[in-house]
Amino acid sequence: MTEAFVMTLAKDAMMVALLIALPMLGVSLVVGLAIALFQAMTQVNEMTLTFVPKFIAFGLVLMFFGPWMLQEIVRFTVQLFEMLPYMVQ
Repeated sequence: MTEAFVMTLAKDAMMVALLIALPMLGVSLVVGLAIALFQAMTQVNEMTLTFVPKFIAFGLVLMFFGPWMLQEIVRFTVQLFEMLPYMVQ
């Protein structure tokens, strides 16, 4: 197993992690920004106002993007298992 192989494997793992986290992080960012804007306009500082909509948005993202995220994780895992003989050398 060469250094280039390890670096490629690490890069692929980070890209898969970023791809999987991106929908959740993006929606959380947008919802958080919208709630912060609403709170600034109305001067309502309630902690549950920030938590509940983000929780609902997170659930919706998992519902819509969950199968795709699971498919990407399975694809990467299968790829790792297929490369296992080359890693052991």
